[in-house]
Amino acid sequence: MAIPELQSDAKLTIGSKQTRLALENNQAAQVFIAEDAELRVVKPIADICQKKGIPVIKVVSMRELGKACGIQVGAAAAAVIK
Repeated sequence: MAIPELQSDAKLTIGSKQTRLALENNQAAQVFIAEDAELRVVKPIADICQKKGIPVIKVVSMRELGKACGIQVGAAAAAVIK
């Protein structure tokens, strides 16, 4: 499945740590979370998004999210930067 927001020229953060950092710095406009990622990894990200009103889009797998971001490995989360 192609994810147009991630395949455009938009600036991205890839990975749970970088995505969380972007959220904490109010830089994320939209967040993508892999449904098969460990809950302990993605729940804090989802909680911050809910608190700040940032849209979260679920992606079927980490592998699919990584591929959509243009990397060769899976990713638990990614964000489009404002």
